[in-house]
Amino acid sequence: MKITAIPLISIKALRRNAMRTILTALGIIIGVGAVITMVGLGQGAGEEVKAQVNRLGQNVVLIFPGSISLGGVSIGGGTINTLTIEDAIALRDEIPEVIAASPEVRSQRVIVYGNRNWFTRIYGQSADYLQIRQWPMESGEMFTEEDIEQASLVAVIGQTIVHELFEGADPIGETIRVRGFPLRIIGVLSEKGSSLMGSVQDDIVIVPYTTAFQRISGRSHAMVINVQVFNDESMDIAREKMTDLLRERHNLAPYQENDFTIQTQEEVAQAATETSRIMTVLLASIAGISLFVGGIGIMNVMLVSVTERTREIGLRLAVGARSGDVLLQFLIESVILCLIGGIGGILLGVVSTELIAIYAGWPALFSKDAMIIAVSVSASVGLFFGFYPAWKASRLDPITALRTE
Repeated sequence: MKITAIPLISIKALRRNAMRTILTALGIIIGVGAVITMVGLGQGAGEEVKAQVNRLGQNVVLIFPGSISLGGVSIGGGTINTLTIEDAIALRDEIPEVIAASPEVRSQRVIVYGNRNWFTRIYGQSADYLQIRQWPMESGEMFTEEDIEQASLVAVIGQTIVHELFEGADPIGETIRVRGFPLRIIGVLSEKGSSLMGSVQDDIVIVPYTTAFQRISGRSHAMVINVQVFNDESMDIAREKMTDLLRERHNLAPYQENDFTIQTQEEVAQAATETSRIMTVLLASIAGISLFVGGIGIMNVMLVSVTERTREIGLRLAVGARSGDVLLQFLIESVILCLIGGIGGILLGVVSTELIAIYAGWPALFSKDAMIIAVSVSASVGLFFGFYPAWKASRLDPITALRTE
């Protein structure tokens, strides 16, 4: 038998039972489609995380109050107030690689304008904050160092505040009240979107940190210090200098652990994308189970096909076909079934991913490599699960097979 004729014979055999062929390939279609959908959504989510990290600013370092040990008991990070305004000023003034620093204090308050009110986040920051975050103004201006020194009652607001309190009207020069204190609006931020944690960044009021400490939050220590380094190449040396300076300022002995935590923007991105990667692998693995189940379905159908076509196989062997020809024929049938499933699965995966991305607002990213791998894996499934039925068919005795009714 010519080897070029075997694929044609296999295709004709599959066409004789078209409905069974379609139903058998459906398991592979669903499996491949599910894997492509999960990978596409997972990769899209990873890219969105990276984009959100980049929106934090360029070459940003975040310094948090760290854990300390009191009486042999470890107290968790962020539970002790160890960062001060003076720490932020020292970082900015004494480390050449640092170009901006902003001590941050946060609180949630009700703000009032006329007969309307809104519960929002109020951030106390320095005048460098928008530079650090690369957050442009839509209108107005940022408060100045003089406003910080005088603890001025001024504020810069996000787009959510404009919408909720001013219904889209120009708020520059208007006054809102927080805890009874009047805050004059001097600037409006451009739209920023959601943060890594899913919160709306535009739902914010930014005031001088001195105003926040003295009038609004009631705190005396910074919750975070936002720092911007000159460039990425100087990040490591800047981190070492920041560590040394803060240890010196906090009077820590060589044997004592840091009472602060320094986290670079790259570390934030790695932590966030690692979570996304793990979820992608988990979801793709779960989806891959259906691909395995589809392979078992192919083996079952091929075994049934061998039983149904025993007389045909005996006839082929009797007229000169070799066992290898029969083996190759049934293997090709299995592979064709899986390739049909692989191509159909790609179409299903692309369509379902697009629909989920549109209706659920979930980012999606299609990978050519994932599609190639999906088709390759489906063909491998055909070879793996189709081998035993093909081998069984090739081992039939021609005389016994011809006697089969």
